[in-house]
Amino acid sequence: MTLAARVLRQLAERGETLAVAESLTGGLVAAALTSVPGASRSFRGSVTAYATALKHELLGVDRALLAERGAVDAEVARGMAAGVRRALGADWGISTTGVAGPEPQDGQPVGTVYVAVAGPGGLGKVTALRLNGERTDIRRESVLGVLELLSGELAENAGAQDTEQNGGN
Repeated sequence: MTLAARVLRQLAERGETLAVAESLTGGLVAAALTSVPGASRSFRGSVTAYATALKHELLGVDRALLAERGAVDAEVARGMAAGVRRALGADWGISTTGVAGPEPQDGQPVGTVYVAVAGPGGLGKVTALRLNGERTDIRRESVLGVLELLSGELAENAGAQDTEQNGGN
């Protein structure tokens, strides 16, 4: 089973939905998810906000944050995930932003990537990735990184839900 299929299964078992905000991956996360038969049960859609201005205009990322830090930043990734979750009405939102190359961007070296997840009840996490390789490799590893982050959050959140349902034991 692929990582995308595992994430979609986790979401379907919970009756929850997912939205994706992508920058450097340019739709690769959405493509990985929609390659799985039955993805429409949980996958709501995606926004490819490649241009920095779209991160604010479509996803609600703070304009001052973007101006101060640029698009390649942990808090921008967090804002993208929360923004796409809100914009597409999903239970979970994930995002990718970073530098695939060939040139540095916003003072960040090639291979600097941030992936984020935003979930119900304010749950969320950002992970910084330092990736090596060519542009294609960095983009592919970014897809895996964000799906692994989401899968981990879903598993962790499921454990918390089980504990609550079983009286905290």
